[in-house]
Amino acid sequence: MTNMTPVTRETIEKAPYPNLLGLRLVELAQDYAKVTVSIRPDHANFLGTTDGALVVSLADYSLASASNGSGQTRVGVQSNINFIAATPLEGELTAEARPVHIGRTLSVFEARVTDVTGKIVAKATSTVMSRPNKSSASK
Repeated sequence: MTNMTPVTRETIEKAPYPNLLGLRLVELAQDYAKVTVSIRPDHANFLGTTDGALVVSLADYSLASASNGSGQTRVGVQSNINFIAATPLEGELTAEARPVHIGRTLSVFEARVTDVTGKIVAKATSTVMSRPNKSSASK
């Protein structure tokens, strides 16, 4: 069961930068997120493939969504991504993020980015720090 409020999901979905890139929050549950993006021609790099910055942003948005999906405020303190395969300028990419470890202060989440065939094109991890929620901090 999730402690996430509708406001949390709405806040996550309305973030300006992911919307600029066309990232879509498909699924959000406690400590889990699934995010997709349809690759557009303006997502190209100079080599004619999907720019790595889009892949990083997709992974980061899924990690941030998953780590905050329980309603607990968590902020990133370290991130890492490994690119496994290049992607063409067509189709869709999906990032699914889940926890590797949930601690009292520090937690680690992992995201897998896949193409339309299900092939892993990148793996990312993020260490996040729990912070007091604004509502609980003011009490």
